[in-house]
Amino acid sequence: MNKTTSGWINGFLGVLIFSGSLPATRLAVTDFDPLFLTVCRAAIAGVLAGVLLLVFRQQRPVRSDIVPLLLIALGVVAGFPLLTAMALQYVTSAHAMIYIGLLPLSTAIFGVLRGGERPRPTFWILSALGSFLVAGFALTQGAASSSVGDALMLASIIVCGYGYAEGARLSRRLGGWQVISWALVLSLPVMLLLSFYYMPVTWAGIGGSTLLSLAYVSLFSMLIGFVFWYRGLAQGGIAAVGQLQLLQPFFGLLLSALLLHEPIGWPIFLVNIGVVLCVAIARRLSSK
Repeated sequence: MNKTTSGWINGFLGVLIFSGSLPATRLAVTDFDPLFLTVCRAAIAGVLAGVLLLVFRQQRPVRSDIVPLLLIALGVVAGFPLLTAMALQYVTSAHAMIYIGLLPLSTAIFGVLRGGERPRPTFWILSALGSFLVAGFALTQGAASSSVGDALMLASIIVCGYGYAEGARLSRRLGGWQVISWALVLSLPVMLLLSFYYMPVTWAGIGGSTLLSLAYVSLFSMLIGFVFWYRGLAQGGIAAVGQLQLLQPFFGLLLSALLLHEPIGWPIFLVNIGVVLCVAIARRLSSK
């Protein structure tokens, strides 16, 4: 298996894992404050990441890596989780998927700015087309809009795109799981303190589904998903593999239907075919 193919496989696995993030967050904020959910999931993942780094005796980042790692932490450890958790208090997870469809464009743009990639013009056309297909489909779902929720989701996409691109750039040298692990460890002291400060007064009313959601976003969304995602972006190219995120809203909508009982119809399958075609063609035309 060549490096590019491996990158697309790893990227696809990362997208599958991330697809459960918004539905799980939506369930978690029913009982948890968004700020507590954000810092608690980061603290749990940070402890596990620290253990992994110690067990596998990973070399510490050099001084020049510290600022990029802190920026990654601000983008994907704190920024995206907090902004989406706050947004999901105003909009449904189905509506939030509109903005997840814009992540490939955000990631590709920052891939150009930070990763030095230069995709072909056709790539940008396909990327925009795929994003419009996803956004157009999500808009037909009839979810109520909120200016506050929309603004928070848009901000989350910007910081997440930057975190993805910066993390992928650093992963080429440090390794995928090492990058997210060091970012989590660097933010761990602050996240632990804030977790205790914002901890609920009582856990008596916390439901089982809320705890399972916390476990998912802590283990999979915050750590395991990034192991595959950053490796995939580093191997196959930030802009190219980033197009796989066009599939994330559809997987997320399916999970929303199963977990949150949000209705979806047959058009999802037709639009999904169009998105898959955009991703497939973009893969062939993307520059390395």
